[in-house]
Amino acid sequence: DVQLQASGGGLVQSGGSLRISCVASGFIFSNYGMTWVRQAPGKAFEWVSDITSGGDLTYYPDSLKGRFTMSRDNAKNTLYLQIDGLQPGDTALYFCARGSYDYWGQGTLVTVSS
Repeated sequence: DVQLQASGGGLVQSGGSLRISCVASGFIFSNYGMTWVRQAPGKAFEWVSDITSGGDLTYYPDSLKGRFTMSRDNAKNTLYLQIDGLQPGDTALYFCARGSYDYWGQGTLVTVSS
């Protein structure tokens, strides 16, 4: 079975940094582009970043460029999202998804205090 297990969320003060992870299993991880998506309380899902299967290219919405860095370790079947300069507006459930959005992880909660 395809599984995506996100972890690393927590409570962080505004201005801090956090790295969240997503461990994949049940498929050939290195064959797929991957995505991070977030959902703030009471809001719609928001695309955060994409990465190509080999990890050589990443994409971000203009609003998040510069603070978010997505990476992957194909040897460890693991996806990462480094978030710097955290702001209260970054408070959300962060989900990893396989590139075509056909499989999602359970989400990890990031809470930023002001």
